[in-house]
Amino acid sequence: MKNYLFSSESVTEGHPDKICDQVSDAILDELFRQDPHSRVAVETAVTTGLAIVMGEITTKGYCEFQKTVREVIRDIGYTKPDYLFDYQSCGVLASIHAQSPDIAQGVDTDGRKEQGAGDQGIMFGYAINETPQLMPLPIMLAHQLARRLATVRKDGTIPYLRPDGKTQVTIEYDAKHRPQRVHTVVIAAQHDDAASLDRVKKDVLEHVIRPVCGDRFDKDTIVHVNGTGKFVLGGPAADTGVTGRKIIVDTYGGRGHHGGGCFSGKDPSKVDRSGAYMARYVAKNIVAAGLADQCEVQISYVIGVAKPLSIFVDTRGTEKVPVAKIEEVIGSNFSFKPADMIKKLDLLRPIYRKCAAYGHFGRDEPEFTWEKTDMAKKLRSEAGL
Repeated sequence: MKNYLFSSESVTEGHPDKICDQVSDAILDELFRQDPHSRVAVETAVTTGLAIVMGEITTKGYCEFQKTVREVIRDIGYTKPDYLFDYQSCGVLASIHAQSPDIAQGVDTDGRKEQGAGDQGIMFGYAINETPQLMPLPIMLAHQLARRLATVRKDGTIPYLRPDGKTQVTIEYDAKHRPQRVHTVVIAAQHDDAASLDRVKKDVLEHVIRPVCGDRFDKDTIVHVNGTGKFVLGGPAADTGVTGRKIIVDTYGGRGHHGGGCFSGKDPSKVDRSGAYMARYVAKNIVAAGLADQCEVQISYVIGVAKPLSIFVDTRGTEKVPVAKIEEVIGSNFSFKPADMIKKLDLLRPIYRKCAAYGHFGRDEPEFTWEKTDMAKKLRSEAGL
């Protein structure tokens, strides 16, 4: 083995795909405030002057789609007609119908049967001890850069920035897989037409890149800001957005596997969401307990059935006790049945819009119950460490 490079990317809350994720989760939150047993599967699409909401909803609540969609777009920062997409003038269309009764009979309970999975599929959870959040360093820095771009835009530090943006971080690792330094930073920052490339580069380096990267940024770190030389036209006017198109950004930046299903706009009866959150919770507690330096948990389901078809644990050779022992303590301490996961992680709450930008994992806000390491001490004891 020799030193190697690994890269991950993130996007700002104003990226078209992330607008859609936030709208879809804002609708879910609004319905959960009124009816925590709402069944929601909402997709959003945005383009020049238009936002479209589509999907299936069964609920006792009511969502005023026009109001919710426009509030999200306003909060993100699309407030000026110059952007060719703004919260006041964009059209909002909604096409919603009820959840299929064929699905409902598999997930609804009448007190006599267990809640089944809302769909078939595979989900992954991952954790690694290279950051305090037990996340891969490249995706954590990429998220922090993206969030910082939004912060300096909104607080006026860089007043000419516009909402759209992307970040990418390449980390150099040594032969023992330990992160050494930031090799490359790539920033795409939408800006007003009057801002020159030199000014954007200077301000982004001073106010975004250096504060985030800290000591890992050195004299040899390569920086690319707005590689084409200009990024004025952006957002939905330049790039149609769709819910669920940033699933690697949402998870582990490519270091952990992904089952393929997105999270946003889905209530937790959909195991794409609740299963992935539970798998992260389990993997993170395994690493926090010191049972392995990294851990990945895969689970799979068939629609309408509560018990998962399979559970697979992969420590990638970093285990401190036999993997069979790790599987044993997982089996005795965690349930992957949908109703049990929802209860354990307290998922029937309006917490999801916050998840829809800057990653679903590696967060320390109280809403992110799947980030707790409250089981680590018990797992360590049971594993004999």
